Amino acid sequence: MKDDILVGDTPKARNRHKRQKDLPSAGRLWKHSTLKDIYGLVDQTEVEQFFVTTIVRNPWDRVVSYYHWLGEQSFDHPAVQLAKSCDFSAFLKHQSTQSALTSSPYRSYVTDRTGVQRCRKFLRLENLQEDLQDFEEHLGFQFGDIPIVNASKRQSKYQNYYSEEDKRIVANCCHVDIEQFGYSFNQN
Repeated sequence: MKDDILVGDTPKARNRHKRQKDLPSAGRLWKHSTLKDIYGLVDQTEVEQFFVTTIVRNPWDRVVSYYHWLGEQSFDHPAVQLAKSCDFSAFLKHQSTQSALTSSPYRSYVTDRTGVQRCRKFLRLENLQEDLQDFEEHLGFQFGDIPIVNASKRQSKYQNYYSEEDKRIVANCCHVDIEQFGYSFNQN
């Protein structure tokens, strides 16, 4: 609606970004905001009533995508500089990469400030059409075919990027997501 607050990087959200300037929020409002970040805009009662959903992805695939996305960026950030300056294995072995992976499992985005994970539906990217069925039922309409619009320029098989050591690094850093969603290295 006309007065909605949109968070993200779509053209409409960018046009309305100024509306966020003076909003009371507990954290940064952007496309990767956590549930905890939006307190101030909403209260605990509202959070408990939300139908929270998020997309998750096989961690080994996600890290390859993240590396290539960073390599295409031009903003000044240590992760961008790291991805541009070294190969995938060196990027993965860097302490800052491992810290970032370990500190942000998917559940951290959908856990409220009381420590309760509020996500009602995790949508697995590799099973999106199947996982969307429950969400579409909740919404009362179907999305239809969802095109891929921002695929990174990389080899299609993420497995080709990994040595045995690299596989173990991701398994250690992302063990929470791997356990929660049953991911494995060779899963497509």
